[in-house]
Amino acid sequence: MGVSGDAPAAGERSPSRAVVEAVAEREGVDVTDVEPPTYDPLYAVVNPEALDRLLAGRADVTLEFVYEGYEVVVRGDGRVDLSETGSGNEFRLDGSSGDHSAQ
Repeated sequence: MGVSGDAPAAGERSPSRAVVEAVAEREGVDVTDVEPPTYDPLYAVVNPEALDRLLAGRADVTLEFVYEGYEVVVRGDGRVDLSETGSGNEFRLDGSSGDHSAQ
């Protein structure tokens, strides 16, 4: 995969899909249930296509944002971490490695 925004290879899930799947798992619902009106669409906080292109082939990139009451951390290596957070709409992009909390 290149930085130019190649689509995920067969069998790979896109970062945007991984976020929705992680929220569904944490909420204890089917991934198809993470949709309006119960849940805000992912595009309400981040452009899913831009997210996928930004992280394509970029293991060194980490993107953080708040979605559905969770701080979402998406890493270019495919990992998605969720932690409960207060209200707010934070968006942070960090291309460095290590602790991202001291920005």
